Order: sequence, then structure tokens, then C-alpha cells
Amino acid sequence: MYYWHWIQNLLSKPQTTGYPTKSDPEVALMAKEVGASRVEPRTLERLSIRRSCAIRHLDAGSCNGCESELSLLPSPAYDFSRYGFGYTAVPKHADLLVITGVITRPMASVIEQTYAQMGVPKRVVVIGECAISGGWFRESPDVLASLEGIVAVTAKVEGCPPAPPDILRGLFLALDGQVPTPNN
Repeated sequence: MYYWHWIQNLLSKPQTTGYPTKSDPEVALMAKEVGASRVEPRTLERLSIRRSCAIRHLDAGSCNGCESELSLLPSPAYDFSRYGFGYTAVPKHADLLVITGVITRPMASVIEQTYAQMGVPKRVVVIGECAISGGWFRESPDVLASLEGIVAVTAKVEGCPPAPPDILRGLFLALDGQVPTPNN
């Protein structure tokens, strides 16, 4: 009986979701700006990251709402690799540290160690209300209200959870100090 289901599954069409029918207009505007060949004066620190950016994601203990939104960034709908972004598991290869979840006292040392292993220049993006201010758990005794005194935060993306276009804006803000706008 088992083999019959196995053969039947081999012969049937795969049941997958289709390609997104509509593109996000905000992401399309960002793509136009990044794809434009516009040269601006930049500091040496900004130029060293401009070509590609390896992102190290550190989950400090969350409900996985922010992680589910982060997992959409490499999908065909947002395709953040066209902007030069990509995930890495090794902090030594990372240019950008993305932190989600509630920051507790035990996690503070892990965040410091991860930050210390990163190369220069270092950027930190904090995503979600829990990582920014403690969220629902800010009154708990072991929850730190923010990352002040642990690492220098470059950009904050508010929301519970924030949408993928907002996360992309935060990544651009951390790298360039500005969000791309369309050329008129």
C-alpha cells in the first residue's frame, strides 16, 4: 500500500504556490534607484560595503514574527540579492548584524561577542518592537529595554512585525544613511 502512494505522488503534478502576480510598488521604486548608475560622493567606510553586504541574523529570542518577515526578503517577490544583500552564518564574514527578539541579560554577552567578531565597518539593524524597546516584556526583570551600552545601533525598524519593504528600507538606511528614492 505504501508503494502505491509513492508511485502516485511521483506521477502527479507538484502542488506548489504560484509566482506572485503583483509586485510591491515600493520595492520596484527602490530597485529603479539602486539600478541607476548614479555616482555620489561617499566616504571610504560606505564605499567598502556598497558592492555586496553579508547579513548575520541574530535571534535573541522572539515569537518568530520578525523572522518570518526576514525569510521573505530572499523570495522572488522581494529578491534582496539584487541589491547585493545575502545571509551568512559566520559573524566574521558579516557586514551587517540584524537583531530580532527580546534582549535579555544572558543574550547581551552573545550579542557583544557576535559584534566583536565582525569586520570593520560594522552596522547593526534592530528589527521589531521587542528588540527596540522590549515590547510586551519590557517590565520583566531580565529584559533590557534596549541595546544601549551593548552595541552601537545604526538603524531601527519599528513594527510588530515590520513588513519586508520596511526591513529593506532599514537595511538601506544602515548602509547608506538614506533610503533610495525614484529618479524623476
